[in-house]
Amino acid sequence: MDYIELKVQVKPSDQQVNEVLIAQLAEVGFESFTEDDNGLNAYIKAVDYSDEIKEKLKEFIIPEGTQISYQINKIKDQNWNAQWESNFEPIIVDNRCLVRASFHKDSPKLDYEIIIDPKMAFGTGHHQTTYLMIEAILNDDFKDKVVLDMGCGTGVLAILAEMKDAKAITAIDIDEWAYRNTIENIKINGCKRIKPLCGDVRLIAGKKFDVILANINRNILLSDITHYTESMIKNGKLILSGILKVDIEIITQNAISSGLTHLSTSTRDEWVTMSFIKS
Repeated sequence: MDYIELKVQVKPSDQQVNEVLIAQLAEVGFESFTEDDNGLNAYIKAVDYSDEIKEKLKEFIIPEGTQISYQINKIKDQNWNAQWESNFEPIIVDNRCLVRASFHKDSPKLDYEIIIDPKMAFGTGHHQTTYLMIEAILNDDFKDKVVLDMGCGTGVLAILAEMKDAKAITAIDIDEWAYRNTIENIKINGCKRIKPLCGDVRLIAGKKFDVILANINRNILLSDITHYTESMIKNGKLILSGILKVDIEIITQNAISSGLTHLSTSTRDEWVTMSFIKS
C-alpha cells in the first residue's frame, strides 16, 4: 500500500510545537510519526489522504512566532524495504527482548529474540508505541491466554505473545501488505499458534479473547473500543497504544463508558500505552 509522507519543518525548532502538531495530525488521520534532525515526518495511507485533509493543514493552531512549512511525498510500497534495511538497528526492550532483522549478526542473547524483516516503516520496535507495547507484554502473564493482536503490522506483538506461551493468537490488519508481512514473520520465527487475518474489527464478532492488543491510532481506537469490550471475557484485558498524552482523557472516558476499568498508563516521550480490564 502506498503512503503519503508529510515532512514538517518547524522554525525555530521546538519539541513542544512538534507535540502540538502531532496531536492535530493524528486528529485528521495521520497514523505514524517520526522525528529527525530535519523536523517531523507524518504518514497516512495514500487512499485516506484527501484535499479536505490538505485544507485542514492550513487551519492548524500554531504558536505565535513559529513558522511551519510542509512538503508532501508519495511513497511506494517497494521503497520501505530499502529504506529500513539501511536504517534498521536492533532494538532491546528492558534488557529482555531483542527485535532484530535477519541480516543482523552477533546480537546479544536475551530472554526473547524476535526477527522482523523490516519491509515497512511501522512495527519494528523503533516507534515509541511498539516499544511500549512490547514492554507491556513482557510485564504481563500470557500463559495459556487467547490473544488478539488488532492492527498487527509486522506481527511483532503476536509473535512475542506466542513466545510468552499464549495458547492462541489472532493477528488482524486491514492492510493486505501488512497481513502478508505478518505471515512471513510468523514463518521466520517458527510460530505455530498465530492465525493471521486481513480485515477490520468485524472479523472479531462472536469471538472471545483473554487479552486484546491494539496498537493502532486514536480515531480507530475510539471507534472500536466497544467492539473490543464485547469480545473480551470477564476480567479480560485490553492493552492499547498509538495514542498521545493529549488523548489519555478521551480514551479513558470511552473505555469506561464501554464497561472497562483503567489499570495503568505508561509513557515514552509524547506517546502512551494504556491498559484496561473488563469487570
